[in-house]
Amino acid sequence: MHNTTGPAGQSGALPPGQSVSIILIEDDDGHATLIERNLRRAGLTNGFTRFSDGQQALDYFFSDEQAHAREDLPPSVILLDLKMPRIDGLEVLRRLKADRRTASLPVIVLTTTDDPREIERCYELGCNVYVTKPVEYDAFIEAVRRLGFFLQVVKLPAAAR
Repeated sequence: MHNTTGPAGQSGALPPGQSVSIILIEDDDGHATLIERNLRRAGLTNGFTRFSDGQQALDYFFSDEQAHAREDLPPSVILLDLKMPRIDGLEVLRRLKADRRTASLPVIVLTTTDDPREIERCYELGCNVYVTKPVEYDAFIEAVRRLGFFLQVVKLPAAAR
């Protein structure tokens, strides 16, 4: 299941008239709600699409029926959880970075895993940023709000637009 909420708003990272779309790949409904709500509280008005597992995300980017991996893909930043059903985040990351059509999309791994080997593996596969979701509620909220401030100023390469 994926949903898109809110109009695509302005971001300081792109020229006027363009905004970055947030693609959240997260299986936990509670985390997904907290992430979107707190990104919005941080000032993001961007378009927001959520997939609840890795297979849905890969279908979005690569299935012939949807064809989002072609030139019509909006400028996007991907927030990716690692521990998901069907296809995990490591495989999603690997496939996104291996395909020339999606390789330049910024991927922020946002997960509860803080295993140094997993962090190293994500960077080897091409993640751009690795953020550990704090277990404690208030710390989790604060981490997401800080991520929201970061996303307001992030600059994307032309190929990711």
